[in-house]
Amino acid sequence: MKRFFENRLKQWCKEPRHLPLMVVGARQIGKTYILKKFCSGYFTEQVYLNFAEQPEYKQFFQPSLNPQEIISRIELFFNKKIDLKKTVLFFDEIQDCEEAIAALKFFAESGENYHIVSAGSLLGVKINRMKSAFPVGKVQLEYLYPMDFEEFLWAMGEEMLAEEIRKCYIADSALPAIIHNKALSLYRTYLCIGGMPAAVSEFVQNGKDLLAFDRQITADILTGYLADMAKYAGETNAAKIHRVYRSMPAQLAKENTKFAYKLVETGGNKEKFQSAIDWLIQANMLLPCVKLEIPQSPLTAYSVDKIFKLYLSDTGLLVSLSRINFNEIIREQMMIYRGFLTENFVAQTLVTHGFDLYFWNSKHSAEMDFILNLQDGIIPVEVKASDNVRSKSLKVYMEKYQPEYAIRISARNFGFENNIKSVPLYAVHCIAER
Repeated sequence: MKRFFENRLKQWCKEPRHLPLMVVGARQIGKTYILKKFCSGYFTEQVYLNFAEQPEYKQFFQPSLNPQEIISRIELFFNKKIDLKKTVLFFDEIQDCEEAIAALKFFAESGENYHIVSAGSLLGVKINRMKSAFPVGKVQLEYLYPMDFEEFLWAMGEEMLAEEIRKCYIADSALPAIIHNKALSLYRTYLCIGGMPAAVSEFVQNGKDLLAFDRQITADILTGYLADMAKYAGETNAAKIHRVYRSMPAQLAKENTKFAYKLVETGGNKEKFQSAIDWLIQANMLLPCVKLEIPQSPLTAYSVDKIFKLYLSDTGLLVSLSRINFNEIIREQMMIYRGFLTENFVAQTLVTHGFDLYFWNSKHSAEMDFILNLQDGIIPVEVKASDNVRSKSLKVYMEKYQPEYAIRISARNFGFENNIKSVPLYAVHCIAER
């Protein structure tokens, strides 16, 4: 279970009055599991409505969205009086019931302190396509992502290692070589498995053996994603969305990872495929990284929206989509794959911890993979898949913009030298904590 997310839920529960909670995230990242576990731990009673499994539940919100009338209909249907102080209402797959989304506004504005949580895949898509107005300011939105590497370590029973990684990050103190190599090995395993809960659970239950891992798990998740495209986007749009998503291994494998429409389709252009890209971003299936003209705060003011990169939400799905053999990752073969998997891993980890993604380049003579707005200022981040860290790009950037320091993510151990903070690949999740 995502511990930081659990803490957010606890905080929400303790508030004297709280807005309805809406959990936004892609399919099969554990939204229902986490919310059910939370609800059972903090409330005596739970009313669970799944609009995908039971479409007839939509009728609770007809003909009116008055909260008292909705509760009355639910009580009559289940033949059970609802104690509002002890009961949480859980609206699952809420994207399938626009009336339930709209009703959240009226629950929030009523005099009662209703306990309402909701979840659903493709909520971003639904919100942008609602016929009625989305209840802006009347719900507490929380974003859930696949498990990051630290959570993977917890699932593996490696909590001592996870704690030591954090200590060394703060102190810029190297891990003993044998422990450093162990952490790198686990990181490469994570690249293979990814952070989808079903995949991690399958891996752990099968003795943490990659040879025994059922790769059909991630393949089935991809199939579910493709099915969602057809269900929620219509046949014409789904075909374009499908092509964009399928093009991602080729997009990331090329030397210049700027998104290229021609790799989606010969002669492809923005006019034809931009709406498909927007759909995938709103569905949390792709993560955008926008170019900065100048790395200066606020970053949004200096972004060039028409020049961007895209990353997949999870490395395990990227490996499955790319049909990469696990041995090639574990033995560090196929350098081209290692490079784009590493960059994708860093991107998804940063997004999981609340960062918007930006990159910078200077007329193709230098490029910074990511630019972060940290407490210490605007900090450049260079990503290397190995321990060979020779590169002119970081030097060019530092001479031009004189940042407080720079971060280099690589297979090297922790350290701080020449104003560069060395962050091992297995410690990217710590960056947000600085």
